[in-house]
Amino acid sequence: MAKTQGKKKIGLTTKIFIALLAGALFGVILCYLIPSSHIKDDIIVEGILYVIGQGFIRLMKMLVVPLVFCSIVCGSMSIGDTKKLGTVGVRTLVFYLFTTALAVTVALSIGNLINPGMGLDMSAIKTNAATVETMEATSLTDTLLNIIPDNPLNSLSSGSMLQIIVFALIVGIILAKLGERTETVGNFFSQFNDIMMEMTMMVMGLAPIGVFCLISRTFANIGFSAFIPLAKYMIGVLVALAIQCFVVYLALLKVFTGLNPFKFIKNFFPVMAFAFSTATSNATIPMSIDTLAKKMGVSKKISSFTIPLGATINMDGTAIMQGVAVVFAAQAFGIHLDMMDYITVIGTATLASIGTAGVPSVGLVTLTMVFNSVGLPVEAIGLIMGIDRILDMTRTAVNITGDAVCTTIVAHQNKALNREVFNNSGSETA
Repeated sequence: MAKTQGKKKIGLTTKIFIALLAGALFGVILCYLIPSSHIKDDIIVEGILYVIGQGFIRLMKMLVVPLVFCSIVCGSMSIGDTKKLGTVGVRTLVFYLFTTALAVTVALSIGNLINPGMGLDMSAIKTNAATVETMEATSLTDTLLNIIPDNPLNSLSSGSMLQIIVFALIVGIILAKLGERTETVGNFFSQFNDIMMEMTMMVMGLAPIGVFCLISRTFANIGFSAFIPLAKYMIGVLVALAIQCFVVYLALLKVFTGLNPFKFIKNFFPVMAFAFSTATSNATIPMSIDTLAKKMGVSKKISSFTIPLGATINMDGTAIMQGVAVVFAAQAFGIHLDMMDYITVIGTATLASIGTAGVPSVGLVTLTMVFNSVGLPVEAIGLIMGIDRILDMTRTAVNITGDAVCTTIVAHQNKALNREVFNNSGSETA
């Protein structure tokens, strides 16, 4: 373990980015420079690359149900004591879910404006299923009723994610309510959640190999036609993230607190930079609480509750990526999504954010369930994945900024905000 103590280890982000570039280059070489043959087509492209790439996607899918179920039970268990939650908890929850729903809406709008998947024909790539099932139109009443599981075990085995989320939320709240009486069960879920987090990190350790094979096969089949749509996808996510961070958040801050939003960004920028470099919300928790206390005048009584909660349930950046990815995949596979599908995506991505852990790349795991909710092939994730690692750091910076804005607003509403500290921080020259 400690054999490379003196050397600087290459991070997972760098490895995946190298694998993405190498895979794209290898795929282009296969596509344009090597003539079609049994060895190239059947053994390399549809053999080795297909098996390893699909094996990695299956490992990702394997994680989804247990990871989301356990993290949502643990998340709702830690905040489910309604007496303790009080107005702070309710306001924080409503704010986080509202901004996440807004984030997905912004992402879907930007996605449909930019059309990132147009011009990319993914039908050349075989999907696991021989045919992509067309989603039957369901009425609003049926859609609402389908959220409630009539058989939770069946929902878990079939991967009906909205039903799983609802059941997990109820279990978590009841565990919190019963407290010591169900301590053993609560500990079981906490420990099983730790196991799933460790398993996620193990699977993500294989990501460079998976990305290399998935991207190689993609480019071997469709050549350079994948480059422009991927660039459009990336731009779409970045534009939506910028709107969420610098328009939505700052407007909410100004409306609810009257504080100077530009001063807020200036004070909070070091935390954003730290989040960007680590690509993990959880790592920024101590720094966020400290900065909010010293530079914003936010009481630690509020921030010590809302910031860890935000790292668990407020994943606006992840929701934005999922919204643009849905439009990208639908257009790439030529699947039409109607308004009901978009509403389903908003609902699923908003609820999924509750179960998205604050560590790098877990958003890709929950992207699978967002795709499943509207019948999109998960193969598109292979194309998105390499690019997504470039966006992951930006996304994390947006996530923790949302947590801080919410915390400041809730502190203001609960008279736990010292405006003197906010106004005087960094303004010695004023």
